[in-house]
Amino acid sequence: MVIMVRMGIKLTALQTLIAAVEEGSLRGAARRLGVSQPAVTKAMRELERAVGAPVLQRSTAGVFPTAQGKVLLEHGRRAMRELDDAQEQIDQLGGRMVGELGVGAVPLAVMLLIPETMRTFGRDYPDIQLRVREELYMAQLTLLREGEVDVVVGPIPDNLPPGEFEVEALMPIEMAVVVGKGNPLARARSLGQLVAARWVFTSLTGKSGYARQLFDLHGLTPPMPAAVVNSTLALLALLTQGDYVGLMPMPIATHPLAAQYMAVVPIKEGHLPLTLGAIVRRGALLKPALRHFVAHLHRAALQVGKR
Repeated sequence: MVIMVRMGIKLTALQTLIAAVEEGSLRGAARRLGVSQPAVTKAMRELERAVGAPVLQRSTAGVFPTAQGKVLLEHGRRAMRELDDAQEQIDQLGGRMVGELGVGAVPLAVMLLIPETMRTFGRDYPDIQLRVREELYMAQLTLLREGEVDVVVGPIPDNLPPGEFEVEALMPIEMAVVVGKGNPLARARSLGQLVAARWVFTSLTGKSGYARQLFDLHGLTPPMPAAVVNSTLALLALLTQGDYVGLMPMPIATHPLAAQYMAVVPIKEGHLPLTLGAIVRRGALLKPALRHFVAHLHRAALQVGKR
């Protein structure tokens, strides 16, 4: 924001740039913003003068950002999100519980915690809109860093950068080794017997993930993954329709809908212990709605623990 003020960039110009790129045309931006097309054109010219470079390119398919425009667009979106967050926090500190919260959650959290949390939180704060995105692998925390979500609910990574995030532990979970029904590897009794198996890793690159954690925990060299997925559906499809081995949260693996298609491998080393938690950016809990949402997550986790 400081840089933008120094450059003489107006917030209305940033809003116009964002609208033009997202709508794909100056006409669409004008319609979205409720102004005339000449006003949009004027705003873009003023923005380019302030930046000292073109920010939009025009083609028969519409408008798209230049390299300079992409930089401005990224920072502009972040600035607008921060301003919206500031206004929501001011409203909430004044007693007006309005706004929205973005939640990223792993499938286990979606199954166990999110429905009850949304029920009780929505009852207490009906004017806060919740946006839930299911994410299979949370270690990257990209959405949280970029401000796309306010909180992620998933296994707490071991390598969280110190000082960047705040973590609230919610409940212990176990990741079980699973295979499809009929897979002969279901008879394995140790992790060593599975080293040569076709493992499917849940990560972005295959260089990290829960399977690697399990092997590292027991002093074994992790196998090279035969497949890498970042999708719940892809993981289930490979495990239930192929000869793959993978890790899945125990409550999902033993759920009646899943148990008819897969089996938990009873290895002597046991399951991978993890902690399901709520992770937010440092200082984010100053926002009342987010603080209350995390409190409702704790209540939902307590209910699960009593079952």
